[in-house]
Amino acid sequence: MKLSTTAAFAIAASLLATPAMAQPAASQEEPDSVSKVAPTAPPVADKRDHSYSYHGITISDPYHWLKDQSYPTVDDEDVLDYVKRENAWFEAKMEPRKELVDELFEEMKGRIKEDDSSVPQKDGDWVYWTEFEEGKEYRKWYRRPAASADDSDDAALILDENQLAEGKDYFRLGAFSVSDNGHFLAYSSDDNGSERYTARIKDLQTGALLDDVIPETLSGLTWVAGDTMIAYGKANENWRVDNVRLHRIGTDVADDIEIFREEDEGFRVGAGLSAQEDWLVIATGDNETSEVRLVRADDPTGDQILVKERRKGVEYDLDIRDGTLFIHTNDDHINFRLATASLNAPGEWSTLIAGSDEFYLTDFDLYKDFYATEGRLAGLDQIQIRSYDDPASIRPIAFSEASYVAGLGNNPEYDVDKLRLTYESMVTPDSVYDFHLADGRLELLKQQEIPSGYDASLYTTKRLTMTARDGTQVPVSVLMRKDRPDGPGPLHLYAYGAYGYAVPPGFSTTRLSLVDRGMAYAIAHIRGGDDLGRKWYLQGKLNERWNTFTDFVDVAKGLIETGYTAKGQLSASGGSAGGELMGVVVNTDPDLWGAVVSHVPFVDVLSTMLDTSLPLTPGEWPEWGNPIESKQAFAYILSYSPYDQVSAQDYPPMLVTAGLNDPRVTYWEPAKWVAKLRDTKTDDNTLLLKTNMGAGHGGKSGRFASLYETAEEFAFVLWQLGLED
Repeated sequence: MKLSTTAAFAIAASLLATPAMAQPAASQEEPDSVSKVAPTAPPVADKRDHSYSYHGITISDPYHWLKDQSYPTVDDEDVLDYVKRENAWFEAKMEPRKELVDELFEEMKGRIKEDDSSVPQKDGDWVYWTEFEEGKEYRKWYRRPAASADDSDDAALILDENQLAEGKDYFRLGAFSVSDNGHFLAYSSDDNGSERYTARIKDLQTGALLDDVIPETLSGLTWVAGDTMIAYGKANENWRVDNVRLHRIGTDVADDIEIFREEDEGFRVGAGLSAQEDWLVIATGDNETSEVRLVRADDPTGDQILVKERRKGVEYDLDIRDGTLFIHTNDDHINFRLATASLNAPGEWSTLIAGSDEFYLTDFDLYKDFYATEGRLAGLDQIQIRSYDDPASIRPIAFSEASYVAGLGNNPEYDVDKLRLTYESMVTPDSVYDFHLADGRLELLKQQEIPSGYDASLYTTKRLTMTARDGTQVPVSVLMRKDRPDGPGPLHLYAYGAYGYAVPPGFSTTRLSLVDRGMAYAIAHIRGGDDLGRKWYLQGKLNERWNTFTDFVDVAKGLIETGYTAKGQLSASGGSAGGELMGVVVNTDPDLWGAVVSHVPFVDVLSTMLDTSLPLTPGEWPEWGNPIESKQAFAYILSYSPYDQVSAQDYPPMLVTAGLNDPRVTYWEPAKWVAKLRDTKTDDNTLLLKTNMGAGHGGKSGRFASLYETAEEFAFVLWQLGLED
């Protein structure tokens, strides 16, 4: 199990890791608890004098009071009253659309196979899989002996998420790790969305929970020392994982041993096993720099080997096979190379696969008789099988569609003769394959079933390019029905654009509810993601952040100019850092959009990057800049920070969401933004804020509860574009 030392340990590359950890509010009644009478006007937040100054620049922040000063506890009655009144306004405005929301929800639910299960996978002496039961929100986890037949009665339920979630408004399973001998299961869970996980250990022979309870974890749970210990990371007082600790089974957690501590407040730490499970890999890093240490898994308190000292801007992750290190690094090429080194001289790296301007090497996995690499060529996923003995021997796994998403799936064993793969496209449902190494055969094991029916022949997907204002060609993936009338029509545009996260052109059952109503659905692969290589990412971060925003606007204008859509027929959405994107483009080009949905948006960028009391801020400076130390960074962030750039102009109809317990984008960012927009904007277009009072960054948990929120989003878009009927 190879570790990523930057993306994985910077806590969630696919989501914005903005500072802040929240605990449940003292009072979390439903929105209608403020008043039994539906409001007739939106709430108006107080403006209270507050300002701050850096580098001779003073910023006024009249809605600063919406940050509860006792945070992470949220119990300020003024704050809670405002948030609830916004929720009541959301409910009042959406009530006339309830029939549409329910219709969309039933459509989306009808596309979900309720009694679904995963493809079983062998891991040692056992075969593991998960199942959903009809009507249930969460999974059940099963296993059977590998020697048993597929249809045997030897299946055993080892964990029921529904049981763990019983009586809770929110539940999310975190780590899930079975000991090598199969006797114990270590797992962690979060029951309020704050990402404060508690770890437990279950005896799989008796079904009993052990007395061991490890609170406030934010990491994996790795079995070491012959299954007598668990390596994990405990969040510190600022909710940063800066350590690796060992818990011996059956002992008091107060006696746990710390084997590594990171002193740089911007770095995050994680640990996991090597492919042969003989080494514990301890990795630390931020968004641009990493460092790795190794210690024997059977002696985790022993001497550690530092592979290579950190050097700013150099990232590396690694795995080990028979005493040889395989290192994935960007030390001499922006698109990474794969190098090798001896355990005796771990810092002396020799190139195995050179970096390439065309091929972006994103990952690799080691197996007994071969290794596999993953990457992207011209933005399309590539999987290649390679020989240890012949570096020139490369077996690419070919896929037939022009645009798709493919990657290695769950492959827990080291000695294998086939690889589990995943595949999908915007028209092909999620598919699970086994690639047989002996004959190169792809065996389809399962394709996502859509009970209400799905005919792929009714849809088409296109890969377009739009020219950005600096001449850069930006890819766009588009899905639409083949019978969509020619000429401009309604279109929904989505993007993320940060942390080097490439938005995959994959399959979604929910977006069919828009497409089947005549809309096209487009994904803009803008800079800030790494869709076209590492340089694509770097051109959208720090002092080139504006490229992300202008790319999105230029893609929208290109879709209008090429006849796919028109002003007023174009909606847009993004979440987290993508919510920041929405905040910028409604400031710069408000007339383009017929509707905008901004989920948990990172819109108070400047204030957040100045607040070192928030848990993740120091680790985010390599992504956004440090406005405390740099006047230039301060001014640059200020130039786009959506909250700071709200102006007296017309804005499009907007739906904004938040989570009171969100540890990544704190609830007050969208709350402050909406309050300022209400006071400043010059139009009477709809502006709604919905705050989940018992959830975090990902909204409500459970497959149906979260689906209903998607139905609300789509109903808002259809309403604003005049497509309700």
